[in-house]
Order: sequence, then structure tokens, then C-alpha cells
Amino acid sequence: MNGMLYLEDGTVYIGKGFGKKGTSVGELIFNTSMTGYVEILTDPSYAGQIINMTYPLIGNYGVNQRDWESKKIHARGLVVKSICDMPSNYTSRETINNMLEDMNVVGVYGVDTRSITKKIREKGTMRCVITNEELTIGQLASYLNTYNDEKNYVKEVSTKEIYNIPGEGHKVVLIDFGAKANIIENLKKRNCDITVVPYNTSFEEIMKLNPEGVMLSNGPGDPKDVPEAVETVKKIVKVSPTFGICLGHQILALAFGGNTYKMKFGHRGGNHGVYDIEKDKAYITAQNHGYAVEKESIEDKNLIITHVNLNDNTVEGIRHKFLPVFSVQFHPEGAPGPADSSYLFDKFIDCMEQKLKEQAM
Repeated sequence: MNGMLYLEDGTVYIGKGFGKKGTSVGELIFNTSMTGYVEILTDPSYAGQIINMTYPLIGNYGVNQRDWESKKIHARGLVVKSICDMPSNYTSRETINNMLEDMNVVGVYGVDTRSITKKIREKGTMRCVITNEELTIGQLASYLNTYNDEKNYVKEVSTKEIYNIPGEGHKVVLIDFGAKANIIENLKKRNCDITVVPYNTSFEEIMKLNPEGVMLSNGPGDPKDVPEAVETVKKIVKVSPTFGICLGHQILALAFGGNTYKMKFGHRGGNHGVYDIEKDKAYITAQNHGYAVEKESIEDKNLIITHVNLNDNTVEGIRHKFLPVFSVQFHPEGAPGPADSSYLFDKFIDCMEQKLKEQAM
């Protein structure tokens, strides 16, 4: 199959197609991870996006179900320099081509992914059309001109019903804005009793579950697209220890009266340096976000900045001065990427235990 990528600035990249035969429109972004393509594709935070991988060879260790972060691929397309049709790994069950075919996702390879990445860095994320059908450039331009991307992606990826994962430890309510499986795994490792609820679950419904702590998950899109969640979190933080990750971090900042903004091209990869101010220590982190918290907007909101990005000094973590509430922009659960900052889950456990001690006094 032939493959083509048409960007909204009129740039065309011609290569070869793989995966599902078809055409898709979405926001073009890039990810700098060298491994972890399965976790990336199945991360709900990529809903509505077409992923350009900067690492040139994708698929060399195949695909296995163990690495999936959700039940399906949420990205709308995949762009790579080259794909491997003969993976070499004992865990492999299928090729990356088979995975995209099974999940009805369009792929293009054989294009200059370095050029695409540089263009995004210079001009910012942009809409694009990806196709491996026999379409003209005029037809692709027409696809883009009629594309309306006003979907609520959080609504699309969030669980539709409440479910429980039993544990003998602390009772945690996880608000699912598009939660990765490894966030749940980290809570399970700490023996938490986890109840996962939809993104729009009311404060009253959450409190009926008697949580000892509430976690705000990662998810796709603009945090301002879920104002109902912001209103709910405003009430939660007053009564419960709260830990936010990625989109959850942004929603938490909005709940305290802060502001968020869209970044030029975001942070996506497994090698982003973050400085923990309170520990006076730097970490390599996994990241996937296109929005960030505006530093100036939280200066008078009783919030302390705990982490900053070492590349661009953006806000990567906050905590409340008086309440057991904190959040980070990066992914302490990794998947893919380092898990050096998984200690933050232990910090969440400590917050719940301290709250219980105070209530018992």
C-alpha cells in the first residue's frame, strides 16, 4: 500500500502504508521514546491524535497483551520511519502491523520522521490527514477542511460504570479520565481497595463510597473541556487526600483557581528531566501532555510548586500548603519509561494514613 501524510500547512509526506487500510484525521504530535510503542498506542491520553515516533525502528520486539495500558488503541494513526515484520522476543504474539489491522488503525511508514518532528517543534502541533488509500492531495485537503474536532475525548475513554478492584488496604476512588492500567497496578501493589468511577461522577456519589483517598487519573485533551470534574474536585480536596497525575494535575490546578494553557508541542516521551525542588533531586520521567499549568496563576492559591521541567521550566508538580493534596504533570507509573518517581504512590499512602490518624484523635 502507498501511504501519505498531509499536514494543515500543506506539507505532504509520501511513504508506504500498513495497518488498517483507510484514512484518518487528527492532531499530529511526536513521541521521543525509544521503546514502549504498545503502551503508547494503548494509552487513552492519545485519543484523537496521530503519533509520529522519533525512534526510527518500530515493532522489533513485537506485541504482547501484557504491555497494553487499556483495551484498545486510542490514537488515530501511527507514523514511523520503518517497521519490523519479523520481531524477535519470546513474549511477542503478533507484529505491529497485525496490531494496527486488528484495532482498525491507519499506519504510514517510510517517511522522514525527523523532518516531521522538526516541523512540529518549529510550528507547533497541527492537524493532519493520514492515509494508505489511493487518494489525491486535493481529497486529503478536503478531509482536513471538513474535519471538526470538538469531541469530548475524556467522555470517550472514561469507564462507563463504577467497578471495584478488591484490596485489604486503603480505600481509594480513582476518577477515570482515561486511566492507564499501570496506575491501577501501582495501587494494587500497595494493596489498595480501588473503586474506579466515571469522569463525571458527582461528589455525593464519590463520598457514598467512603474513600480514604481520591486519585485523579491521566487523560486526553484540554482540562477545561471537563468543567464538571473541576467542580467536583473543588469539593473533594476539602475532605479527602487527593493525588493527581497529568490531566488530573491540570484539573486540580483549575479547581484551586489556577489556569492552564496549550503548549506549542507538548512533552511526550520517556526521557524528560524533572527537578524535585523539595528533595533537591532530578529525575528522568515519562510524559505525555499537550497542556500545562500556568505558573503565575497559582502563586496566590496556597499552592507550592514542587517540581519543574529541566528543559523549559514548566510546572511539573504542586502541593497544597495545608491540605493533603498534591499532583504531578509527569507519569510516576511509567509504562513506558522510568519508574524512578513511583515513590509518589507511597506519598499518597502516607497522606491517607496521616488523615486517618488525625480523624482518630
